[in-house]
Amino acid sequence: MKIEEVIHTVNQMKADGVIANYAIGGAVGATFYLEPVSTLDVDIFIEVHGTPSSAIISLDSIFNYLRERGCKMEGDYIVISGWPVQCLPASGPLLEAALANAVEVDVEGVPARVFTPEHVAAIALQTGRAKDKARLLQFIEANALDSSRFEDIVAKHGLTQRWQRFQQQFLNS
Repeated sequence: MKIEEVIHTVNQMKADGVIANYAIGGAVGATFYLEPVSTLDVDIFIEVHGTPSSAIISLDSIFNYLRERGCKMEGDYIVISGWPVQCLPASGPLLEAALANAVEVDVEGVPARVFTPEHVAAIALQTGRAKDKARLLQFIEANALDSSRFEDIVAKHGLTQRWQRFQQQFLNS
């Protein structure tokens, strides 16, 4: 199970025009900046566009493409090279900005697009689950964020009050 095989497959989907753009987020995205944590899946955020005649966005073309290449569906995941992968639409202003500002990294010779640490942290703040708060604390404790860039993202996406509450709850001793 090598993550670079997943990335190669996603890069090929982009090259073949199945997806317009992608970036890795979630726990795997965070591992490019933090110590690795246990995770069960890879979150691939993709740029999707609905058709003018429908408000519903379909990911069928992605799943069909992957099935034709031997990938299997398991619950909410499509398994690529042994990794459970979620293809998630980058919907909403914060995810769209994260996708637009993703950076390219090298993974064992394979180029991969990954959310910036500031965007991973802001998404964690927005999502607000316990594991997301823990991830945000990891970013802070590892000094892995450009604080002014992070605070700009927080302000731009209406997360200032959440950030203030988070700071009061976890950072004020």
